[in-house]
Formats: sequence, C-alpha cells, structure tokens
Amino acid sequence: MTRRLGSGSLVIATHNAGKLKEISALLEPHGVKCLSAGSLGLPEPAETGTTFVQNALIKARASAEASGLVALADDSGLAVDALDGRPGVYTADWAERQWFEGEPGRDWYMAMGKVEGMLQEKGGGAPRSCAFHCVLALAWPDGEYAVYEGKAPGTFTWPPRGTMGFGYDPVFVPVGREQTFAELDPAEKHAISHRAEAFKKLVAEQFG
Repeated sequence: MTRRLGSGSLVIATHNAGKLKEISALLEPHGVKCLSAGSLGLPEPAETGTTFVQNALIKARASAEASGLVALADDSGLAVDALDGRPGVYTADWAERQWFEGEPGRDWYMAMGKVEGMLQEKGGGAPRSCAFHCVLALAWPDGEYAVYEGKAPGTFTWPPRGTMGFGYDPVFVPVGREQTFAELDPAEKHAISHRAEAFKKLVAEQFG
C-alpha cells in the first residue's frame, strides 16, 4: 500500500505562481497547506529527464531533500500529434527567451507561435489534435515516492483566446468544449484538466 500523505505542509516544487495557485486549490479541501519551493528559496534542479515521470521525480526529490518535508512536483506539457509529440517535456523550454533588461523569463506567446508556425509548415491540412499530459510525483525525504498520471485530449487553435489560465492554455480547446482552457472558468478547467485527472488518482489513493 502506498504511504499516506495526510494533512499538514507540503512543498510544491515550483517557482510558477499560477501552478502553485492551481495545485493549492485542488489540495485545500484535504487540509493540506501548500508552500512553494520558490518561497522557501529552494533552487530549481536541472530537468534532465526525457519523460514527464523522470522530470517530475527529479523536482520532487530535490525539494524533499532540501526542505526535509514531503514534496509534490508536477511535470506537464503539451504534445501535438502532427509534431511527433512535441513540445512534450520541452514545453516550458520553448517559452524561454533571451535575457531582457537584465532578467531572464518566459514568453508564452512566442512558444505558442512556435507551435503554430511548425503546424503551418506542415500545411493547412495538418491535424491539430493534441493533448496536455501531467505527472504528479510525491517524494518523501527518506526516498519513498509515488507517481500519478493524467491526460486531457483536445485541439490546438489559433490565435490564442482568453486571459485565464497560464502557459499554453489560450491555444488549447479540450474535447467537448468550444472554449480554450484560458476562457473557461477556473473551476470548470480544474474539473476536466490533465492535472485534475492526475489529482483524482492522487486523492483517491492518499485521502480515499
């Protein structure tokens, strides 16, 4: 049987405020207080894995070891069928921009445009089917861990639409909807997202 998380503090291995807010909302009903790795001053480890599972475990283990607390890491990305699953594990990397005014950062519009440009190179009839993938990795300071996976199929659309959400949400239309993730009410998105599916599995095993 998988080790139980229980209530208390949990380090979320992220420096992304949007991701922390979304994960906190999903765990709050279970009495879990979420702290970000960024707020604790923990460094971001190099994501050297070639799969979502590998990268999620790298991040969770690094935060657990550095903080002495149980840590949860999310590794997620967009896989576009016509692009052989890209950007995949490099989803965030595609948004990396050069140093600007002394600060590095991510330009998500640039990243979304890169996907659109590559699809256009394939021709106007290129299929736009894609899916968001999510892997959640729980890691305890003593080395034990658990992994949960989720997937949300959909279609890549252009131009981007909506102001809610983050990352590639403005160009992703989930199956069964006409709005992008960035146009949906956050509560509705949370109910159908790839992260939500992974969390349902986590909650069923950890709090069920």
